[in-house]
Amino acid sequence: MAKLTLNDVELKGKTVLMRVDFNVPIKEGVISDDNRIVQALKSINFVIDAGAKLILTSHLGRPGGSPDPEFSLKPVADHLATLVDVPVHFATDCIGDTRKEVVDQAKPGEIVLLENVRFHAGEKANDSDFADQLSEGADLFVNDAFGSSHRAHASVAGVTEFLQPSVSGFLLEKEIKYLEGSVNNPERPFVAILGGAKVSDKIGVIENLLGKVDSILIGGGMTYTFYKAKGLPIGDSLVEDDKIDLAKELLEKAEATGANVMLPVDSVVAKEFKNDAEHKVVSEDGIEDGWMALDIGPETAIAFGNTIKQAKTIVWNGPMGVFEMSNFADGTFEVAKALAAATKQGATTIIGGGDSASAIKVAGLEDDVSHVSTGGGASLEYLEGKELPGVAFLTDK
Repeated sequence: MAKLTLNDVELKGKTVLMRVDFNVPIKEGVISDDNRIVQALKSINFVIDAGAKLILTSHLGRPGGSPDPEFSLKPVADHLATLVDVPVHFATDCIGDTRKEVVDQAKPGEIVLLENVRFHAGEKANDSDFADQLSEGADLFVNDAFGSSHRAHASVAGVTEFLQPSVSGFLLEKEIKYLEGSVNNPERPFVAILGGAKVSDKIGVIENLLGKVDSILIGGGMTYTFYKAKGLPIGDSLVEDDKIDLAKELLEKAEATGANVMLPVDSVVAKEFKNDAEHKVVSEDGIEDGWMALDIGPETAIAFGNTIKQAKTIVWNGPMGVFEMSNFADGTFEVAKALAAATKQGATTIIGGGDSASAIKVAGLEDDVSHVSTGGGASLEYLEGKELPGVAFLTDK
């Protein structure tokens, strides 16, 4: 990545504004998963150890541009204080006198966490005045929030207008390194596994990866739009009727580029969309009316697994079925196991955030793959070939 990083700047005696992704699940003041906070510690500790004063900004949830106690970052500040060896101060606003007072009182080597930037409409609007106030008192900017880097918001992109240099933190650097390496310079065979409900969510990814990948494995609800494009019966399965022609085009394009598109050869179908519904395994031409497909079948899981285990670079984005229901989770978990096995054999395996990250965690295999992305939307846009504002606006090397 040809952008300045934390290693390229002098930090001692400076005040650093760092954008982190502390958008963590909180229920009644208790954080149920602190992975995003833990992932940011490497950059946080590096800045603190260098003798700088650190101001952290983040969003949490969707408060709609005005203060909402439900989305306060105060519980995050309290939790962060248990993970670091220095005082963590909390500012009840991210701009204005309150913020200035707390930042001024903090000493070098200490941390200030600002209140949720989305308590102000200026954040999502990328308002220049708001970005200016957010930057007040800081000497340089660090973006370590990969999960927000696809958004041109004030705390991600706008502040770079006022703070130079603007550099990447270690987490952002790691995310880009893995994604860039996999898409632009993959060791082959290169396999993409795409799942999830809708073809429309993955069109850009499929189009960008055709011509780059050796194989694309398609699972999840999006399968059945491709089935319909091929004239296969889909019963009551999920389908995007307005995307059938596009699915046909993508299959034709795949053939032209020599990419091997693998669709499920069997599916687990159910009478209803619930875990204890009557269900059975049927072949690709056996989905009857009144039945809906909710997972890839066992033969598909084996075929996908074999392709995955022979690959050297693998990117996975989207589950193979409704993995939140135990009766329809096997396909997703078999793919997760195949990825872990491929990693063991030396493959680079990248999980593209979102539901895939949840699935690999539920499978207990997140430590057995090369990289689990912290940003679902951001990794998806990167795989589509889009430029991420949170990276583009950083200072060039």
